Amino acid sequence: MKREEYNYWISNIHNIGARKIEILMEHFGSAENVYRSTKKDLECFQKDCLENGILFKEIDIAAILNSRDDEKTIKSYAKLEKSQIRFLTKEDEGYPDKLRQIYNAPFSIYLKGKLPADHEKVLSIVGARDCSPYGKEMAKYLAGAVAAEGIAVVSGLARGIDAFAHEGALIGGGSTYAVLGCGIDICYPKENINLYMDIQSRGGILSEYAPGVMPYAGNFPMRNRIISGLCDGILVIEAKEKSGSLITVDMGLEQGKNIYALPGRATDSISEGCNNLIKMGAKLVTSPKDILEDFLPDYEQRRKQQEDRDSSRIQLGPEAEEIYQSLTREPKHIEEIACATKLQMEVLMEQLLMLELRGIIKQSMKNYYIRQ
Repeated sequence: MKREEYNYWISNIHNIGARKIEILMEHFGSAENVYRSTKKDLECFQKDCLENGILFKEIDIAAILNSRDDEKTIKSYAKLEKSQIRFLTKEDEGYPDKLRQIYNAPFSIYLKGKLPADHEKVLSIVGARDCSPYGKEMAKYLAGAVAAEGIAVVSGLARGIDAFAHEGALIGGGSTYAVLGCGIDICYPKENINLYMDIQSRGGILSEYAPGVMPYAGNFPMRNRIISGLCDGILVIEAKEKSGSLITVDMGLEQGKNIYALPGRATDSISEGCNNLIKMGAKLVTSPKDILEDFLPDYEQRRKQQEDRDSSRIQLGPEAEEIYQSLTREPKHIEEIACATKLQMEVLMEQLLMLELRGIIKQSMKNYYIRQ
């Protein structure tokens, strides 16, 4: 077998995870040497592990010995190439440097599309699955704004904030990357299939789990270390006090990442996690500027140039300007807009339609409007 096939074999032994693979490779020198080791070799290795406080069981030895099958390994690896799935290990140049540096980094990853370049700035965006309309719009808005400035967005393709962050990055014309908690050939949840396909053409889908591995609950906390490992900073949008997103934050803090949080109302349980993060020192985010000024050294210069371009645009009429100023990224009902602007409903509807057609505002749901 080839080196890649031996590496593929060791990556798919039952119950032999990243940490055990690492110590096996350190001891034997290569996956091929592990493959060719005798039972006695493995028992000696087990003894060394116990003396160093590392748990390596009889069942692990049996798993290694029973998994050796040249023909099965070669056929299985060939299927990856036919499915246009790349297989990368720590031994390969294409393996991300940022990921290589984290504790318990995956020995191997499966990839559809591309990976962020080592020099590329990356922001992870995570948050609630059952997010509010406000959280949805802010995830899309902030992801789109940073993506438009050349910052890649990474998330987990879950429903809610993850999905809207990926969508926003694509709308912003940037790159986005999804880290799965299942086999790379499985789109979970199924409702995100269009995103799953679009991300591959504008970024990448990656997983440490081989094709066919189902989305078991225990996989998702593990994949969070990859989401945090690939990025330079983590933005949390809507998270309860005990949220899976905070696992990503904890891992990010251990890895030395910057933490950002979108504040929410004090009475909203869905924002307790974010508000607590801000209390503990996470940077409060109210606009893309709060992130971009940390990521881009020349951001102030870019912003001034954009303001100069904005000032040269066609100005809105007084009624349209008043409506625009009354709106935010939080959906506002048409009756609330009418109360704020004191405009007659006929005039208001006419101006709302004009602003919507010009792409300045949009309806997030029927009769609810937000700024674009």
